[in-house]
Amino acid sequence: MAGGTFIAFLVVVSIIGPYFVQDPTVYHSSLIDPTFSRPIGPWGGISLAHPFGVEPITGRDMLARIVDGAPYSLLIGFFAWPYMGRIIRGQVLSLREREFVDAARSIGARGPYILFRELLPNLVGPILVYATLLIPTNILFEAALDYLGVGLIPPTPSWGQMLSSAVSNGFYYIDPMFMIIPGLAIFITVMAFNLFGDGLRDAFDPRTR
Repeated sequence: MAGGTFIAFLVVVSIIGPYFVQDPTVYHSSLIDPTFSRPIGPWGGISLAHPFGVEPITGRDMLARIVDGAPYSLLIGFFAWPYMGRIIRGQVLSLREREFVDAARSIGARGPYILFRELLPNLVGPILVYATLLIPTNILFEAALDYLGVGLIPPTPSWGQMLSSAVSNGFYYIDPMFMIIPGLAIFITVMAFNLFGDGLRDAFDPRTR
């Protein structure tokens, strides 16, 4: 339930969050120490105006970049649907040979009825479980591609890209929070999807009832 609640919260944030945060591309040079190129103040410059602090050197708002990067992570997590489609196709090919489908055909049921009344109810469980277990894997793949420099093109914000910048530019020496915050965003999101997927798998497993 905690995983599902966080996922619902993340979806809401992805949809409406970008309208309520600052522009993630705006530089705030006044918040950066010109001598050490790091945010002024402790914990990466965390303040009421910038709850997650600001980036080293650029001074861009971290909360805005995290919120703006969430839709891309979720979208990529869901674009990888062809693999899911192949799995579900295998399930359909197996189910269509079952006795209850033959019984429906024997009483004159047509294709749409068999699809929506016989096959689909038996596919809802696998679809939900596979989706919640594959989406976090895809999010990690996207983060890994960003880390390698072949992901989303800047200035499009993404969690993996923020991690890549923190490591490749040495920002984590200047401000560890620049690496910790996107890392936690990825970790919590992946954990939530995995917990939710495990819960759904147990809920739809008849052996656990």
